Amino acid sequence: MSLANYSDLKAAVARWMKRTDLAEFIPDFIAMGEARIYRDLRIRAMETALNATISGGVIAVPAGYVELKNARIELAPVRTLVRKDAEWIYANYPMRSGDGFPKFIARETNSFIFGPYPDSGYTVKGTYYRRLDPLSDDNTFNWFTTNAPDLLLFAALCETEPFMKNDARVQLWEAKYGSVKDQVQSEDNREAFSGSPLSMTAR
Repeated sequence: MSLANYSDLKAAVARWMKRTDLAEFIPDFIAMGEARIYRDLRIRAMETALNATISGGVIAVPAGYVELKNARIELAPVRTLVRKDAEWIYANYPMRSGDGFPKFIARETNSFIFGPYPDSGYTVKGTYYRRLDPLSDDNTFNWFTTNAPDLLLFAALCETEPFMKNDARVQLWEAKYGSVKDQVQSEDNREAFSGSPLSMTAR
């Protein structure tokens, strides 16, 4: 079984379902499966550099954004921004005009806001998790088709449940999805800390 691209994935979902009346829904199953993956995983393949300048006290949330990993302002010394929620920012920094050097960052709808309210257009750098471009007939492969095609397959199969009418295979697919998901996350975690033993570092 080959799952090298979007076409292969659609064909595999059809084979595993053994249903000929749901072909038009398979792209939806795959899209919903991808959405599930991005809710469940936080891996390096989803990491993207953040590099944006504060304007009007805010930075726009990037397209495809899922979650902020870290953020900093690279002055001397580098200032790490601490994540808070928007309500906390407004409660502790109610002055929403030039108030000082930002120490905290929060997401409010489609923007990142700061506390204190920035007194200048600082550049914020960091890393965030984002959704990869969705698979389609025009975007036929991505990191998951290359490195975790089984995860895509079982995620898509899990989303067939409303159509499968208590089919016992759905429980198997759910179990397989959970197992593969945990393996992918565990492999990513191991790589992140590989190469040397963890140790305490004095600052």
